[in-house]
Amino acid sequence: MEALRREHPRSGFRSGESRVDEWLATKALQHQSKRLSTTRVLLDAADNIASYYTLATGQVDFTELPHELTHNLPKRVLPVAILAWLGVSVGHQKQGLGKRLLAQALRDCYEAGQVFPFVAVILDCLNNSAKAFYQQWDFQPLPGHPNRLHLSAGNLTALMKSDS
Repeated sequence: MEALRREHPRSGFRSGESRVDEWLATKALQHQSKRLSTTRVLLDAADNIASYYTLATGQVDFTELPHELTHNLPKRVLPVAILAWLGVSVGHQKQGLGKRLLAQALRDCYEAGQVFPFVAVILDCLNNSAKAFYQQWDFQPLPGHPNRLHLSAGNLTALMKSDS
């Protein structure tokens, strides 16, 4: 995994989901240079992008999170990590790369959380297939937002400690 750079062949990336491809080709590098997010890529043997993910930070009002997550927290906006984008190229799908990529993205969130704490990792699912994939990792829907999922910082810690 390495940080996205200008010379990476972003426009040739095809995941089968146009919004995922378009983000990488047109927005990822801009957002990274503006320090709004960071994108990490995995290159294949031909130096093409096999997969990528984008992480950012954000805030969510406590009322948007489930009560079991907020019951001892201040009644205000709360810090969250955001898994903004994750994509695997068509030629590298069905090989377990998505799971490994998500594991690395969550590891990055966990490590960042040791310095800049947050209450949950949040992501938005583009479709039901993506939702099913993330729910395998204990991501749960946010109340009133069925395609916005969260993984509490506590569950992330438990997940990371079980991998160690």
